[in-house]
Amino acid sequence: FGVLEGRGGWMPESGAGAAGGRIGERDDAVAGHALGLVVGTTPATPLQFSVGLAPGQYAQLDDVVTTERLLPGPAGADGRVRISGVVTNVEAVHEGARFASDVFLIADGALPAEVCEVAEVTVTRVEPELYVPPLPGAAVTRATGAQRESALYFDEMGTSRVPVGFGRDGQPVYVNFEFLDGTRGAHVSISGVSGIATKTSFAMFLLHSITNCGVLAGEAHNTKALVFSVKGEDLLFLDYANSKLTPVQEARYAGLGLPATPFGNVRVFAPPRRGDPAGTPDVHARDRAVSPFYWTLAEFCADELLPFVFADAEDERAQYTMLIAQVAARLRRDHVPAGDEGAIKISGVDPANDTIIRTFGDLVSLLEAELSDEELRRQWVSGATVTGSVNALLRRLRSAVQPLSQVVRGDLAHRGERSISTSRAQMTVVDLHNLPDRAQRFVVGVTLRSEFARKERQGTARPLMFVMLDELNKYAPREGDSPIKQILLDLAERGRSLGVILIGAQQTASEVERRILANCAIRVAGRLDAAEAQRPEYGYLPPAQRQRATLAKPGTMFIAQPDIPVPLAIDFPFPAWATRPSEKGTWAGVDTGPARPADPFATIPGARGDPYAGDPPPF
Repeated sequence: FGVLEGRGGWMPESGAGAAGGRIGERDDAVAGHALGLVVGTTPATPLQFSVGLAPGQYAQLDDVVTTERLLPGPAGADGRVRISGVVTNVEAVHEGARFASDVFLIADGALPAEVCEVAEVTVTRVEPELYVPPLPGAAVTRATGAQRESALYFDEMGTSRVPVGFGRDGQPVYVNFEFLDGTRGAHVSISGVSGIATKTSFAMFLLHSITNCGVLAGEAHNTKALVFSVKGEDLLFLDYANSKLTPVQEARYAGLGLPATPFGNVRVFAPPRRGDPAGTPDVHARDRAVSPFYWTLAEFCADELLPFVFADAEDERAQYTMLIAQVAARLRRDHVPAGDEGAIKISGVDPANDTIIRTFGDLVSLLEAELSDEELRRQWVSGATVTGSVNALLRRLRSAVQPLSQVVRGDLAHRGERSISTSRAQMTVVDLHNLPDRAQRFVVGVTLRSEFARKERQGTARPLMFVMLDELNKYAPREGDSPIKQILLDLAERGRSLGVILIGAQQTASEVERRILANCAIRVAGRLDAAEAQRPEYGYLPPAQRQRATLAKPGTMFIAQPDIPVPLAIDFPFPAWATRPSEKGTWAGVDTGPARPADPFATIPGARGDPYAGDPPPF
């Protein structure tokens, strides 16, 4: 009983103390308020060790701790090696108990035993890099200040630190911008259960942090963000202050060195309302800086947009897909503009079909008439064409008439801006929630192709363009192929060199194309489904964090980055911008006014009397 009581009071008997020669050292550790001592009953390795917690001390998951080992020779400046790590598991047991029912005897004082808490620590940094295990009995303390910065590699990030939230210790957590801007890596993958994981909220906070923390320096004004909104009108009020933001939440922004302000320069594009000849944007709660978007039939033919009508992944396995490129090439070659509204005529068709085409439905009707006739079909497709393949093509075209008629047309006299472009605002939001799924795929594919081509023509990676796309598993599924998937693959593999950064969000990372995930340097997980959490795509999460992810509250995220061997749990502040109409406060946006002229100096503030030189800082 004396030995057990000695353990509980951190006073080992003389024999044990003499053998270790560390009685005084242990007393000093307790007196110095150490978290605990490295235990000797569990092997300590250079990458993992366990800590017995001192009486009155506790450790929680994600605590950052540090210990030292004195080595002979030139180990460090004073011969010491500092070993730092993150607590990844904590266990509490009764030492001296044999059976589970012994707990009742121990509670009554009838059986001698002591409570022992042991924290498992995963090593994050060894300085200098001499990978030796800490010795049993070595004092372990919480890492604070410069020690914490060193343990999590924040000290090596320098001016590339982007705050992403607060750790479990209440201190800021950062990601290295060099793994976002393409210097050493790029792209972000965010996974989690819909409605609980706050994936979109975190993505917008990340954009807010990037553009306000100073890592962009003088490029912040020209850095662009393209956001696709697929769930209601929640993202249409980014330039309105959040009326529900409390002083406590404002202080959290200040703790991260960020302003508690909404985005400052936002442009919203929405599809035109059905049946409205004026092309009024189909939004209800937003009344400013909104433009309708659609493609004229002339653009549809000239830019060969037909493949994006067949954006379902399974379609690429069908035989009719070989006909799509031939039909698109004929439309590009033989279409003739017929009016200012974007209507067309197709030269060389049957005179009976030679009429002005003003709607997408009219275009599909013409293709049906031409391709259904074996003689006329030869003008559209070459080689031996199977009738079944042609019929399959036409069936899918007919099924696309209703979804796409809203965004592909030649019957609107709208004279304003109607092409989705990121040139007039730092934040461009494309509202898709009122469109059918097929039309959403079309808009995403065509817009990404256009912006990616623009960056290629630009020829330089800076300024950066961020693309935030939710439901990534729908646009780049693991199985099958599609034009959109090919663009996203190209973006993931070459976007780093072109300055196009993907921030993708999905409910299930296991259903996203592997090559896209493999190119994401930063991986984030919110609340996960229990079955999804066991997938190999979440192998970057230790077992304890996988289990915790199934219990995470909204606002809690697990962030993995190449700089830090262990993912860090963070919580980020409440949005400073309105996320729904009921939260709309003061409008902080910029009236973008008339379109800018095509001026090569237009991106330089103040050049040639640029009226946008006085724009406030981005977002």
